[in-house]
Amino acid sequence: MSTRKPSSRDPGPHESPGRSEKVRYSGPWSPAQVNAYLDETVIPIRLSCVDRSGWPRVFSLWYLRRGGEICCSTQAKALIASALDANPRCAFEIAADRPPYRGVRGRGLATVEPQPPEEILRLLIQRYLGDEKSSLARWLLSRRATEVAIRVVPSYLHSWDYTRRMTRS
Repeated sequence: MSTRKPSSRDPGPHESPGRSEKVRYSGPWSPAQVNAYLDETVIPIRLSCVDRSGWPRVFSLWYLRRGGEICCSTQAKALIASALDANPRCAFEIAADRPPYRGVRGRGLATVEPQPPEEILRLLIQRYLGDEKSSLARWLLSRRATEVAIRVVPSYLHSWDYTRRMTRS
């Protein structure tokens, strides 16, 4: 697993941008609106990477934002963990499948690291399930010893919102 530290210089293909570097924003929403959407929208992120064969892959994962990073949790042996460890460049989208279509997509560099897995995993369970009482929550927590954190440091965030054009009469 990678424990790469962010770099303050222009990142190479396998380096993470520094946390102090500014995120580029585009689209109709302000940075505050983008961040609010990411914080308030409770749907899975579609996270893409390139696997070891050179082909792009897309994975749907629960996410949350912490300190400007997008955090997910997965099993250490999951394909996305090994793919991001080999090549941390990734892209993502957070958007609902129902009209009016709107959302945020972006790109960044990811690190895969031991959590404390419980910390991110428990926060994700709270965010998506509400508590740890369901059978799904208990099952996820039973596997926490083999969980890793995926932390994406976005370098670019693009918003789109087709609400106005889709609600015209």
